[in-house]
Amino acid sequence: MQTNKQDIRALSKEELRAFFETKGEKAFRANQVYEWLWSKGAHDFDAMTNLSLPVRQMLEDNFVINHIHLDKVQKSADGTIKNAVRLFDGLVVESVLIPTETRTTACVSSQVGCSLDCNFCATAQLKRMRNLTPDEIYDQVLAINNESKQYHNRSLSNIVFMGMGEPLMNYNNVMKAIDKITGDEGLGMSPKRITVSTSGLPKMIKKMADDEVKFKLAVSLHSAVEEVRNEIMPFSKNFPLPELLQSLKYWYQKTKSKVTFEYVVWKGINDTSKDIQALVKFCKQVPCKVNLIEYNPIDDGVFQQADEQAINAYINALENNGIVAKVRRSRGKDIDAACGQLANKNI
Repeated sequence: MQTNKQDIRALSKEELRAFFETKGEKAFRANQVYEWLWSKGAHDFDAMTNLSLPVRQMLEDNFVINHIHLDKVQKSADGTIKNAVRLFDGLVVESVLIPTETRTTACVSSQVGCSLDCNFCATAQLKRMRNLTPDEIYDQVLAINNESKQYHNRSLSNIVFMGMGEPLMNYNNVMKAIDKITGDEGLGMSPKRITVSTSGLPKMIKKMADDEVKFKLAVSLHSAVEEVRNEIMPFSKNFPLPELLQSLKYWYQKTKSKVTFEYVVWKGINDTSKDIQALVKFCKQVPCKVNLIEYNPIDDGVFQQADEQAINAYINALENNGIVAKVRRSRGKDIDAACGQLANKNI
């Protein structure tokens, strides 16, 4: 339900302190409220049991907590869990818990829909409706952390910004969310366990480097041949490969953090020796590793998973040139939770 009241989570702790002081209350109340909002993930003011009823009522009168609701939770045969996350204004995004024997990873969304137009991705077929706020991003992580504890008896170990949307087109909110996720007053996760995946926006990659971020960077490359990349990812015409490469060199120079290239191989599109040699040449110019990703169909039939022979040719060529490469098998395909499949199909 929408309201004209301000979402209390948009306030800094200092602003909360100032609010309490103007109401004649002790400033330390802000610390208590902040802990409830972030560490404990309170969904309403009544949950804040160490505050008096009048203080809780005062908060109720002045603010709202626009928390998410898990509209639908689907479980895959392989243990993957997909959440349909309903936002306060009725819009829906999806997030995914991906378990392995040793860790659980949260795949979170940063936009409702997507700003880009990658032809192989179901999410890109949804128009971008709006950016997610920092607390909506944080809430997805908190919900998956709770599911990880419930189903796997352990806390979340990794986070990837590989859900719906282009994270670098919601830069400020994504950075604020990561600050909360990694902060002592939030989840206290190490930034080294967080990966932000972009389709390749050179200006924003440089900005991240200048901002001295501590998390990891992944780039959805899919082709190191300009005309092929432009065909499958039309927006990339505005961001030529030499410009992208220059930004990635800058990233490594500033952060000393290797780039991960996410790369899907499709039959008849990027499965030739020319494609392989172009990728090898590109990779040799910046410290990196390559994840070859199993393709997950989105029903149009244009894009098809390449033959195993082509995948092996990529692996052999990369490894022979000293480039770390591995095949990443998709999980959650039976519930449309795999890479490129998030499209609110079941809502």
